[in-house]
Amino acid sequence: MRGEERICCVGAGLSGAVIARVLAEHGYAVLVAEARGHIAGNCHTERDPATGVMVHRYGPHIFHTDNEKVWRFICRFGDMRPYVHRVKAIAGGRVYSLPINLHTINQFFDTCMSPKEARAFLQSQARSEISTPRNFEEQALALIGERLYVAFFRGYTKKQWGREPSTLPASVLKRLPVRFNYEDSYFDHRYQAIPAEGYTNIVARILDHPLIELRCNCSFEELTETFRHVFWSGPIDRWFGERAGRLAYRTLDFERIETDGDFQGTAVMNYCDETVPFTRISEHKHFMPWEKEHLPRTVAFREYAREAGPSDIPFYPVRLAEEERQLAAYVSLAWQSKGVTFVGRLGTYRYLDMDQAIAEALAVGEAAAEQFAASIEPPPFFHDRKP
Repeated sequence: MRGEERICCVGAGLSGAVIARVLAEHGYAVLVAEARGHIAGNCHTERDPATGVMVHRYGPHIFHTDNEKVWRFICRFGDMRPYVHRVKAIAGGRVYSLPINLHTINQFFDTCMSPKEARAFLQSQARSEISTPRNFEEQALALIGERLYVAFFRGYTKKQWGREPSTLPASVLKRLPVRFNYEDSYFDHRYQAIPAEGYTNIVARILDHPLIELRCNCSFEELTETFRHVFWSGPIDRWFGERAGRLAYRTLDFERIETDGDFQGTAVMNYCDETVPFTRISEHKHFMPWEKEHLPRTVAFREYAREAGPSDIPFYPVRLAEEERQLAAYVSLAWQSKGVTFVGRLGTYRYLDMDQAIAEALAVGEAAAEQFAASIEPPPFFHDRKP
């Protein structure tokens, strides 16, 4: 074991677990403190006792990446089964496929256009006068025009974010592609998979190292031990006692549906109309197609998005002007701090996919190990967050 004092990773989600593993493999002893009663954070999976279905307890998590290093790393710890994610959407009483593709366009407009014709048609629908979109709504209107925007994005976005689309940044929509072919897979990454035994099993194996101690139901504030360094994957504002105000997050409520057979015929069905109070229904047996034929019952969950309160589990950050000002204050405080590094979605207040979280955690762990060996204090941020 290298060094006298242990290192602490706060949070047993992907970021904390991967950093702990990298440091342990470099010979450093690590305590992983997890406030919840389980590991794997919001990608926690467990067998539903009533149906036998492997349930993504905090909503669907699909692993997808083009990063070869990340793919090799996660495959060390479990059997990653190929899975192609396809999303359907109900808008105006009809079912479509998402992301918007050539089938969606032809079905919606009751046409039979070729890729070239569809591209020209959408250009005619788009608001050409919007040269530099300032917000989500303008980005959508400039990209696909009013009819597709209203049908698929306006109502869903208002429910998901609790805000008018005109107040959201344009970058929110830039994550969603428009395809002029019939490819309806949701992601286009080289590797797309779901672990055969669930994400929690993967994280358990990552944490299975003689130099790693895991404590669940343990908040950082309860610890009396002195640590060489802390890697904090909780909300950055919580570390500082919310002295610049509480940052805004959205959270989700889930309404359970259990029945025989197949409830909706697909893994995820979005409900785009604003008059429907929930955003989507996820049926979890479809995430593991190698099992579903052997499961006579099924379980699905309606998702309702709302603002996260102080006792709620935060799912994703709200990055509007006020939150950016607060975040700047916390970043400044962080750069004045010693002995702590902020990591992960909550610690850096950014939206990160699972592969991005793993990639950053691998980089943080490797760099920190080198710095510890050279008796250098790791910085509060390893990405491009500036004071």
